[in-house]
Amino acid sequence: MDNEYRHSKTTVSLLNYHFVFCPRYRRKLFVNSEVDASFKSLVHSICKENEWEIMAIETDKDHCHLFVNVQPTYSPADIMKVIKGRTSRELRQSFEHLSKMPSVWTRSYFVSTAGNVSSETIKRYVESQRTRY
Repeated sequence: MDNEYRHSKTTVSLLNYHFVFCPRYRRKLFVNSEVDASFKSLVHSICKENEWEIMAIETDKDHCHLFVNVQPTYSPADIMKVIKGRTSRELRQSFEHLSKMPSVWTRSYFVSTAGNVSSETIKRYVESQRTRY
């Protein structure tokens, strides 16, 4: 569905959001491959439930890039609230070293919109994050 318009009964849309968000205190959360895999699996299931299409997801030691296509009924704040809330709760339940944290994520995040023109560029950028070192 890359760069295809979404059709519903009343709307036609193409909303691609690029999110960047960090763990609390910039902890090196994703160095642990089990946490990394569990986080990505959780994000995939959350997005599937909400009919959001993940175009790219990549984690580095202390941050995550998420490039997602959504319907116009969801604001970026709603998307982050759902993803951060569920992943924080489930990661803290699954991993002992995270259970002592009041929250896994900071309250802040970066979001940018992307249309047809720059979607491929952002997707390449997100996918290249882990290999740039």
